[in-house]
Amino acid sequence: MAARAPDRPAVKIPCGRTRGGIDYLSLTFAELDAEVDAWVARFSARGITRGDRVLVMVRQGLPLIAAAFALFKHGAVPVVIDPGMGLKSFLACVARTRPSALLGIPFAQLISRLCWQPFASVKTRLWVSGSPTARITRPGQIINRKSDIVNCTADELAAILFTSGSTGAPKGVRYEHGMFDAQVRLVRDTYGIEPGEVDLPMLPIFALFNPALGMTTVVPELDPSRPATVDPAKIVQAIRQENITNSFGSPTLWRKIAGHCAAQNITLPSLRRVLMAGAPVPPALFAGMQKILPNGTAHSPYGATEALPLCTITADEVNGRQGKELQHPTSNIQSHPAPSAPVGGWSLELGTSAATAAGRGTCVGRPVAELAVKIIAITDGPIASLADARELPAGEIGEIIVSGPVVTREYDQMPEATALSKIVNRKSDIVNAASSIWHRMGDVGYLDAAGRLWFCGRMAERVETSSGPLYTEQVEPVFNVHPDVRRTALIGLGERGKQRAALVVEPLSREVVATPSLRRKLVRELRTHGAAHPHTDRVRLVFLHPALPVDVRHNAKLHRLALAHWANRHHGYEMDRRDIPSEALKR
Repeated sequence: MAARAPDRPAVKIPCGRTRGGIDYLSLTFAELDAEVDAWVARFSARGITRGDRVLVMVRQGLPLIAAAFALFKHGAVPVVIDPGMGLKSFLACVARTRPSALLGIPFAQLISRLCWQPFASVKTRLWVSGSPTARITRPGQIINRKSDIVNCTADELAAILFTSGSTGAPKGVRYEHGMFDAQVRLVRDTYGIEPGEVDLPMLPIFALFNPALGMTTVVPELDPSRPATVDPAKIVQAIRQENITNSFGSPTLWRKIAGHCAAQNITLPSLRRVLMAGAPVPPALFAGMQKILPNGTAHSPYGATEALPLCTITADEVNGRQGKELQHPTSNIQSHPAPSAPVGGWSLELGTSAATAAGRGTCVGRPVAELAVKIIAITDGPIASLADARELPAGEIGEIIVSGPVVTREYDQMPEATALSKIVNRKSDIVNAASSIWHRMGDVGYLDAAGRLWFCGRMAERVETSSGPLYTEQVEPVFNVHPDVRRTALIGLGERGKQRAALVVEPLSREVVATPSLRRKLVRELRTHGAAHPHTDRVRLVFLHPALPVDVRHNAKLHRLALAHWANRHHGYEMDRRDIPSEALKR
């Protein structure tokens, strides 16, 4: 991009406000390229060489973007660990990864001294300013002697990125250069992204895609460690001022932004696409987004740290505006009789949202190009070979496995986790063929007759009752439509196979939690909702919680396993059929 469009803005970082507008430090692609070369020279001077692991503890902004691309150019391996996972887990990840260098802000350097044992492998320390606008070149400076790009192979280690650890221990995912190349290609082609577009990435790691895609990066005014505290007015102002065309963020962030726009009667005409990921996107949020995107579309990509992107779906398909007929997902659901739903053809005029509300799961769309998806019988232990897995027909719920050029092959220093999460396709003749490794997503779901994938929940969070399994994304949406409910969490109490299903509910108003009469009223109404479907009729125990715990990265993933431990120490509300109005029973 520095060669093709040297004067085009590459990155803009907020640095203040004047006359109501946002001031930005702006660097062109030529200036960003010079900044990267200056970082490469710094790495060389400090003895960092190809293959060295460099722990990156830098805030979002210019230093993060420039240093990350300098590490790639130099052939070093950035190690990125989400600090939101908590100090204990963070330090365990550092110790296991054994970085040889630390690239960090002063606070990170202090942590590494105070908690010195996990950082014992660090031999080189490079200090980085805590300011997001800090640069090591002068404005307009172009480096005459450019550093060479290390000629890495496609299967060479490029980076180690850690999972959030929302349903288990965080794991370091080994990314190869060929995988990053494939990611850039598939993201560009799937969403029709063009050079010259302007992106507002509300997850810092996604800012690293933009220079490779030719997009200008506008750094948002938000704290990545506390995304739920974002001021939506600031995000909206940046979108309108900078004519943002693309933005990625969690459903939690976009719910706040869409709510602000609706309250202020604002639309965002410059946006061509909004990508929402990190947790299932409720149909109501898709509908709200389309009201504020007169010239754009809301999308939800499905994937994981180990494999991204895999599938994608648009607001049109969720809420039904295309009018194209598709066969309704088959009713041969393994976990329970099919919830009540319209019979016969399922039209996109209705969309997938009606099926979600009826407890069929959340449709995450069709696989993107070059990706393959299979559903296999649920197995908690390792599966050595694809021949050992039993593939399920359309409509049956099972474990989701995926294969393709963006699917990572192993975890770092965790052979047991790799054995548990990867399946080898021994029929492949080529060692590095994209189809030689299948990744177990840790999710359950099914494929419908139209080839769309339906997500039913995390495998570790399924509830195994004596009457059969229950899945979070087939239970929670049935209750989430209640107007006084913010969100719910399905949990299992007791021994697996004999668990009792329970629902933890976060009301919209904390007054409900504090008022006995309002609590009882809400529980009675939830019982009516549950009785409408055979599988949710089995949920007879409800707990009320003032604020369900969520992950820091997306502020959207519920910590259901932690909630199960919480419920064991609290009293819930028993629900029986006497709580259901007689007219509801007749229906």
